[in-house]
Amino acid sequence: MEVNETIGSVVVVGGGTAGWITAAKLAKRFNSTSEGAVSVTLIESPDIPTIGVGEGTWPTMRKTLASLGIDESEFIRTCNASFKQGSKFVNWKAAPTTTNNHYYHLFSSIADPAEFNLSPYWRLGYAGTKSYAEAVSTQGYLSDLCKAPKAITSKAYDGIQSYAYHLDAGKFAELLKKHAIEKLGVKFLSCNVTDVMTDTDGITGVMTDQFGEVAGDFFVDCSGFSCLLLGQTLGVPFKSVSDVLFTDYAVAIQVPYNDPQCDINSCTISTAQEAGWIWDIGLQNRRGVGHVYSSEFMSHEQAEKLLREYIGEDAHNLPAKLVKMNVGYREKFWHKNCVAIGMSAAFVEPLEASAIFLIEAASNMLADQLPKKKSLLNIVANKFNESFLFRWNRTIDFIKLHYVLSERDEPFWVKNKNKDSIPQSLQDSLEQWATEPVSPYDFSHVYDPFPMESYQYVLNGMNFNQDLSAGETKYSDIDNAKRAFGQIEKYKDMLIRDLPSNRELLNKLSSFSFSKV
Repeated sequence: MEVNETIGSVVVVGGGTAGWITAAKLAKRFNSTSEGAVSVTLIESPDIPTIGVGEGTWPTMRKTLASLGIDESEFIRTCNASFKQGSKFVNWKAAPTTTNNHYYHLFSSIADPAEFNLSPYWRLGYAGTKSYAEAVSTQGYLSDLCKAPKAITSKAYDGIQSYAYHLDAGKFAELLKKHAIEKLGVKFLSCNVTDVMTDTDGITGVMTDQFGEVAGDFFVDCSGFSCLLLGQTLGVPFKSVSDVLFTDYAVAIQVPYNDPQCDINSCTISTAQEAGWIWDIGLQNRRGVGHVYSSEFMSHEQAEKLLREYIGEDAHNLPAKLVKMNVGYREKFWHKNCVAIGMSAAFVEPLEASAIFLIEAASNMLADQLPKKKSLLNIVANKFNESFLFRWNRTIDFIKLHYVLSERDEPFWVKNKNKDSIPQSLQDSLEQWATEPVSPYDFSHVYDPFPMESYQYVLNGMNFNQDLSAGETKYSDIDNAKRAFGQIEKYKDMLIRDLPSNRELLNKLSSFSFSKV
């Protein structure tokens, strides 16, 4: 095999979470510290700061960090991270005058719905008057009390409850950078890309202001919304989904705690507003709070005013950051010898913290599938593009679901319920689910980003009108269902008694560490 027929070097353009996770995954996979291995070089501009809007993750992040060899205790301390057990949606069902107007989307249930689906039994009244989240999981109760999902005696990355993290995105990128360079063999160049060189097979190199030309066999575009390589250079068009998801701006404020020992929320709080929603994420040292909104229905000044009113007196004199969001995705994510990952590939509003998860998924698939032979690139690219077109469309469906089910009557919310703005795939699912329970067969694709359980938390939490009476005789395992519902009470009381608060556990981690896996 000729040298020029093989991939011996990968160049990642752009840092941040996307760039450094991808570079670390590739270097780990190819054992880049070894002589003769595929080299991984990351180019990051010293002039472009990390946006730092998305500070929530999914439980998959635990596996990602463990696979890279990053110690969980060090990660939590370095990134001001806290524990996340789900998301709390406030005022999404209806206007804020309604009582009990919130629901939880949690990370675990008493039973795997693919094996024993408790949702139909809850719908038929066998859990009494409890909300769906209260009936099937202890995590909502724990989140109400700002409890942690584990104890200091738990092993690293192992939880008594499933969990993810809230984190400081800038500090996280720095941790990944340090680990990738020092432990995994990633070569780092701090410079600006001034030009991109191409031939008929794709990109041959990039010109930089500090190091001249940096050549490579394969390129990863992590340049953010600018999409320097895949979009600007290779001409892959961007497909906007602004006709489906209407939010196009976010304004964000970092809010320090007045009391450094205050409780820390164990979930992301998402509070619906007139033309969007506000996220509220608790880190160790501050809250990250932001207002995602549609500029069609609200001015930037109104959006910032609403955000400051939500925060209250603590927002006085705090600076706000305005972020323009390009909601949509590239028509191809991988073209020739270049793949885009992160915001250069696609972006949807951060409602369900899907951005970092899809970075993890893309870097995993790239690390597993990047071939040694250049002649195989097109075959792998087709598989990658098919996979991520499916994943992004399903993500868009799931986010749209939250808006479609709302009873709010402001113009923004009314437009979201217009049938022309709802993907046909989501319309078909909702028509079926109106009289049939959500089924594992609705999620038969291996790449489905949101599982059956997630849809059930949203559908049931948002009071989706589902009538199962016609097929009620199919749900005959009533004793087991009641037994499962009853176990929640027992487990809830035990966990409330035994688990520390988020703050208590984080304080202990300042002096102690979780045991190694």
